[in-house]
Amino acid sequence: MSLYDIPLTRLNGTPASLAEYQGQALLVVNVASKCGLTPQYTGLSALYDRFEDKGFQVLAFPCNDFAGQEPGSAEEIQTFCERNYGVRFPVFSKVHANGEERHPLYQALIAAQPKAQPKEGGQLLAKLAQHGLAPKNDSDVAWNFEKFLVSRDGQVIARFAPDVEPQDPALVTAIEAALA
Repeated sequence: MSLYDIPLTRLNGTPASLAEYQGQALLVVNVASKCGLTPQYTGLSALYDRFEDKGFQVLAFPCNDFAGQEPGSAEEIQTFCERNYGVRFPVFSKVHANGEERHPLYQALIAAQPKAQPKEGGQLLAKLAQHGLAPKNDSDVAWNFEKFLVSRDGQVIARFAPDVEPQDPALVTAIEAALA
């Protein structure tokens, strides 16, 4: 099964899949409203605005797996994203990125890219470990705002740690290469 065949649900409850984005480069991000990294919505919106007309999509997947930082209902998440960050990119229904209930999309993303590229000089993983919040497995999504880059032909070509911000040159360069 390709990424395009995995059933998804939009935040409004309607069925969806990545097939509607076939031929575009995608940045798949697990998001949360009550996380220290939540301000990354601003940078994700900027990436979307910058590259949308070149065939790029940011796809947000709310996830409550990490310290319960996405507790809201679908309506609350939608309102939060629009009111606080002016989010125009697609937001899907909540998923599990880790554990026994891991969504098939995240199973496929992780299988294709088992290790995230860390932020240069980043301390997030060390801080998570200090607080007993480190991922159980090396391939697990570490925290909210981990980013998977999917090429125009549906291949998962890169994975970035949660603290790699949307404007990080490594991420922007990878997006530009995926769009070239």
